[in-house]
Amino acid sequence: MGSGSDSNGWNRARGLAVKTLLLIGGALLVKRLRKSTTRWDHARFVAHSLTGEKYSKEQASRDPDNYFNIRMLTCPAAELVDGSKVLYFEQAFWRSPQKPFRQRFFMVKACPKELKCDVELSTYAIRDMEEYKNFCDRPKDQRPQPEEVIGDIAEHLTTIHLKRCPRGKRCLYEGSTPPGGFPNSWNGATYCTSELAVMKNNEIHTWDRGYDDDGNQVWGQKEGPYEFKPAPTSCFNDMVSPLNFTLPPSMERRIEGSFILQE
Repeated sequence: MGSGSDSNGWNRARGLAVKTLLLIGGALLVKRLRKSTTRWDHARFVAHSLTGEKYSKEQASRDPDNYFNIRMLTCPAAELVDGSKVLYFEQAFWRSPQKPFRQRFFMVKACPKELKCDVELSTYAIRDMEEYKNFCDRPKDQRPQPEEVIGDIAEHLTTIHLKRCPRGKRCLYEGSTPPGGFPNSWNGATYCTSELAVMKNNEIHTWDRGYDDDGNQVWGQKEGPYEFKPAPTSCFNDMVSPLNFTLPPSMERRIEGSFILQE
C-alpha cells in the first residue's frame, strides 16, 4: 500500500518535472526564434543605414589637411523582383550640394548562400547622371520613377561583401572588395579597392582607393576612411514612400545585439 503511494507520488513528480522542462524549452525556443535574423534582414538593415544625409564635418575639423567636409546623400530609388534594394547615392562638397562630383546606384541584397558573408553591396554607373542630379532632394513627382531607374542602371563598378562585426568592435558590418579589386582607369589607375563599415547610429565609413599597374596609389585617401555621420537636423525627409526602408525598433535592437543567422 505504502509502496504504491510512493510510486504514484514519484510518477507525479516526474511528470511535473518533464512539463516544467518542456515549458522552459518552449520558452527558450520562442526566444530563439524571435531573435533569428535572415540575410535579407541584414540587407534591409544595411540599406536603411546607408540611407539619409551624412557629412564628414567632424573629421574635416579634426584633420583639415587630409579630409574635406563632404555631403553624402542616399535614398531609395527602386526595388527589384528578387527583393534587392536600389539606392541612389551622390557626394558633393558641403558648400555646393547642388553640384555632386560622384553619382552612383547602390544595389543591396542578401549574400548568396555559398559565400561567407551577410550582405552584398554593389555599385553601378548611371546612364544619364545629369538626369539624376539631386535626385533625393527633389519632390517625388520630379524624380525618375522606379521603372526608369531600373532601366538606367549601367555598368557594374564594384562589389563589397559585408559581414557582421565581431563582438567588441565599434562597427555593425564591415567588408571590402575582393583581392585585386575592380578595373578602374581614373587618374592613371588600373584597378580600385573599396572598404565600407556600417557603424552604430547610421554612421558610415568608406575608403576608396585607386592603384596603377605597379601597385602605386594614384587616387583616394592614404590616411584612412572617410567618416560620414548623419546630419543633426536633416531636411532630408522626402522619401519614396513605397520604397521607404524604415525598420521597426525591435529589428534594430536585434541587429545590434546577438542573433542567429537563418538560411
